[in-house]
Amino acid sequence: MTTQASKLYGKDLSVYDDLDVDTLLSQLSPEEISLLAKEVDPDDNLLPPSQRCGYECDKEPTGPLDRKKLIEHINKQALETPDRPEAKPFVAGVVRGKKWVAPEQSQQERDAEEQIAIDMGDEYEHALNDATQEEIIDLAAILGFHSMMNQDQYHASLLNKGQPIGLGWDGITKSTQPKAYPAEPPNLTDIDKTIRQVQEDDHTLTDLNWNNIKNISDEKFETLFDALPENTHLEVLSLTNTGLTDRVASKLADALERNQTLRVLNIETNFISPPVVVKLVKALLKSRTIEELRAANQRSQVLGNKIEMEITQLVEANPSLLRLGLHLEYNDARHRVASHLQRNIDRRRREAQEVRCAATIRLPRASLKKIEVPESISSLSPSPSPSPQPFTLVTDEDNTESIVPSSPELSPSTPADENPF
Repeated sequence: MTTQASKLYGKDLSVYDDLDVDTLLSQLSPEEISLLAKEVDPDDNLLPPSQRCGYECDKEPTGPLDRKKLIEHINKQALETPDRPEAKPFVAGVVRGKKWVAPEQSQQERDAEEQIAIDMGDEYEHALNDATQEEIIDLAAILGFHSMMNQDQYHASLLNKGQPIGLGWDGITKSTQPKAYPAEPPNLTDIDKTIRQVQEDDHTLTDLNWNNIKNISDEKFETLFDALPENTHLEVLSLTNTGLTDRVASKLADALERNQTLRVLNIETNFISPPVVVKLVKALLKSRTIEELRAANQRSQVLGNKIEMEITQLVEANPSLLRLGLHLEYNDARHRVASHLQRNIDRRRREAQEVRCAATIRLPRASLKKIEVPESISSLSPSPSPSPQPFTLVTDEDNTESIVPSSPELSPSTPADENPF
């Protein structure tokens, strides 16, 4: 048990109970206060942080903190400060100081390590001793010891194949030779010629591909985009990796609002910012002819929550878009876009089925003529059939045309109860 000191500077502590500390401090000079501050414990929580350090700086402040200049000054001081001379200069191949050598094990420790063994049982030990090299490799693959095998051994064990000579446990691990793929040929599309074809509305140009063509000027892009609204034959436009910027992409968005034939647009791997991507998606709402838009891998990989929500709302309002090539980070945006695109695809499929069904039921007025069944068809029937009868065109009261047999038994005027069939 510790006891507190009963005296301070030769006097009892009770003498200092009635002293006024503020009065004593007011009687001290600035030099005495600074000396007294140096003797104070810096870990005292009752003191402000600025007074817990014994360092004193009399220099006047030079202004607000400039982090960039401070870092430049620190780097300059570090470069100008000379390095400390080494006690022993570096010489290649010469060891400086003492080299660590592993201590030699005693005979007792070596004997203890040799006596360590794993008792697996007679059955497993007999099976491993009699196992072939292929069986041991297969066992290592099952247990997950991939680091003990090279790549060929691992795949051979998965495919249950034998090991070739030199690739077993005693073989040397070799890397698999990479497959050589031929380089992609350059895009030889004539830019000026295709621009003239778009301006002249050439019916032979339905697919324009400028992918991977470098150094296309903004003027040529603007000339192409100015001709798009008047073109009625171009359906596919590919501008991947062509250096599209926000200024020319905005021109493209304006052209998409007035174009009525473009179905596929690919502008991947360019320098388009997220707000301009939103503008492009918004332009599809006016034309409603674009079925596929690809705009991934732009200047900003991450669009952000606000931009993705705007794109999601625009896609949900577009009934014609079927495919969207754009990286969306948030699950909500991805799910909503995928669900809406699937609904558009399903609706397009149903409309196509309805058109096909209507085409099989009704024929155009110009093609409806008197049709007779040839005798060759009736002769191919396996069962006896009545003699071929001609078919005639009949117009109902609601101006609906249909093809019916001209036989009086099957005439539309015959009541249903009098039909012999």
